Amino acid sequence: MKILGIIPARYGSTRFPGKPLADIKGKPMIQCVYEQAHQCKALTEVVVATDDKKIESAVKKFGGKVVMTSDKHESGTDRCYEALVNFGGKFNAVINIQGDEPFIHPEQISKVANCFYLTPSPLFRGREVGGEVQIATLVMKLNSIHELTNHNTIKAVINKKKEAIYFSRTAIPYYRGEDFTEWLKLHTYYKHVGIYGYRSDILAEITKLERSPLEIAESLEQLRWLENGYKIVVEFTDIESHSIDTPEDLKKIDSRQ
Repeated sequence: MKILGIIPARYGSTRFPGKPLADIKGKPMIQCVYEQAHQCKALTEVVVATDDKKIESAVKKFGGKVVMTSDKHESGTDRCYEALVNFGGKFNAVINIQGDEPFIHPEQISKVANCFYLTPSPLFRGREVGGEVQIATLVMKLNSIHELTNHNTIKAVINKKKEAIYFSRTAIPYYRGEDFTEWLKLHTYYKHVGIYGYRSDILAEITKLERSPLEIAESLEQLRWLENGYKIVVEFTDIESHSIDTPEDLKKIDSRQ
C-alpha cells in the first residue's frame, strides 16, 4: 500500500495573503505542517502542492518535497489531483493535509490513512474493507453550544456503518420540542475535522464532477461527492485542531506559547 500525503498551499488567500509563509516560532507555517505530516508512518511520501514560487523556494530551503500546480484550482481537492499526477509514481491513496494547521497531530493523519489498508472489520461482518473505502475523513464529538450554533463549525451526520450521511453548517438533527441549550445532553453531535483521504482512482473521478445544488447551498464541497453517490467513511478523533485562517488566529496561537 502506497499513500501520498499532499499539503496544498496557495499564496493568494483573501483573508491572509502569504499564509503558508507566516512565521511560527522561527519557521514558515508550511514547514511546521510538513514536519508534522512527515512523522506519520502510514504515509509513503509527503509533498507540498503549491502555485507560488516563493512557497516552492521555502519548501526546498528546508529540504521538503514540492510540486508546482496551476493557480486556477478552486479547491484543495483539485490541487491534490494535479499534484498526484505531476509528482509521478503509483499511489493507492492520497491524504489531503490542510496547509494551515501547523500543529496537526500525526495520529490524526494516520487514522485517515489507515482507512485504506485492508483490515477485517466487525462493522462490515468480517469483510476486507480497506480496498472498498472511497473517501475518508475525521470527526470529533462536539461539546459546546457555541460550536453547535456557529455556522463556521461544520457538523457531520453519521450512520451506523461509520459513513457520513450529510455535512451542514446547521445543527442536524433539529431536536424538536427541546430548547437548543439542551440538545448536547440529548444527542451526540459531531464536528468535521478538515482532513480527507481519497482512493487515487476516486480522486480522479470527483475532480470531474460539476458543483451540486447541496454544495452550492452550504458551500461545502464534500456534499458534491455525497450527492453523486460516493461514500465517505469517518474515523473519530479527540485531538482538537487549530487552523490559522487570519492574522488574528496567528496572534492567538502565539499568545498561548
